[in-house]
Amino acid sequence: MAKTPDFTATLKDIMGAFPVDTSALEGAFKSTATLNEKLSGVALEAAEKSAEISNKWTKDTLAKLTEMSKAKAEPADYAKAATDFASASAEVAAENLAAFAEIAKKVQSETVELLMAAGKDAAEDATAAVKKATNEVTAAAKKATAAK
Repeated sequence: MAKTPDFTATLKDIMGAFPVDTSALEGAFKSTATLNEKLSGVALEAAEKSAEISNKWTKDTLAKLTEMSKAKAEPADYAKAATDFASASAEVAAENLAAFAEIAKKVQSETVELLMAAGKDAAEDATAAVKKATNEVTAAAKKATAAK
């Protein structure tokens, strides 16, 4: 019966001649984790500011509703109170929507800045990793050729 050759030693030699450098993967993981931390910070800060605006808006609206719901001496006073409430609400809504827009604009610009910086860093890291890998493969190939 024919015996199957054992390629274990050959495979070990091949893998040893072309080592895998995991530092590039570790660096990529760390860079990604750092970017995610920064992006989360931007999102959480925006959520906090949005919640503050919403909370203040609700309190102001409830205070105006309390004032509007008080008993009036004349029927015309009810119409005036409703009109005052509506105009004040419209004014506050415009202010708050502008504040929300400012938050969104800030989030957008900070996110773009973070992604641009991350892209630049990733390109630099990739270039360095490719150079290093090329040098290692070249050296391994020269070593393998010289060994024959």
